[in-house]
Amino acid sequence: MATFKSWTREKLKDRFGLTRVYDHPNLVNWISSEVEITTFELENLQFWRKGMLKYIDYWNEEEVKLKFIGNLITLVGYDNNDISCFAERYISGMVDGEELSGTPDLIIAVGKQEVKAPLFFLHEYKKELDNDTPDPAAQCLSAMLLAYQLNLNIPKMAEKSIFGAYVVGRNWFFMVLNNDKSYSISDAFVSTHEDDLLKIYMIMKATKIMIKNIWGE
Repeated sequence: MATFKSWTREKLKDRFGLTRVYDHPNLVNWISSEVEITTFELENLQFWRKGMLKYIDYWNEEEVKLKFIGNLITLVGYDNNDISCFAERYISGMVDGEELSGTPDLIIAVGKQEVKAPLFFLHEYKKELDNDTPDPAAQCLSAMLLAYQLNLNIPKMAEKSIFGAYVVGRNWFFMVLNNDKSYSISDAFVSTHEDDLLKIYMIMKATKIMIKNIWGE
């Protein structure tokens, strides 16, 4: 059994044939989404951004989740009768004869008590590299790969791309895993920059719309 944090992108390429593609249309269209932001949303985003500017250098991983990421996810409002945001839920399964497992920081998925059809992953990370998790992008990507495999048995999700993001401090990177085993990663969006924070929020709102289009209300 290999946990998500044990993978690097090179290992994922060697074992599963995953290859990186730059500027893939699925990623470009997603991160270019233009979504209306209300005055209420804008006021909250500005408030959180000012807090980030003051304190991000002092917050640890859990504090970033509690004081910023969780607020942003709540403001978007993904949860409905079918869809839930799951935090630290263990998932596992077989991909090409290899068992993958782990507890992603956040999964947006079908289900209320159990993760049934994963749609989006978010991995929060403090540093670019360390000895325990040498490749934070790969940790998120390996979870996305497992989700793609699990979703093959679900008609609405079979062969659909899987979306995700990983966060390093103030920097957000968005990812797409396509059905041909290619993946794309965006450049960094800096959450303490006003324009970038608006783009981050638009992308997250666009994700909610995309999920509704796939799964329904």
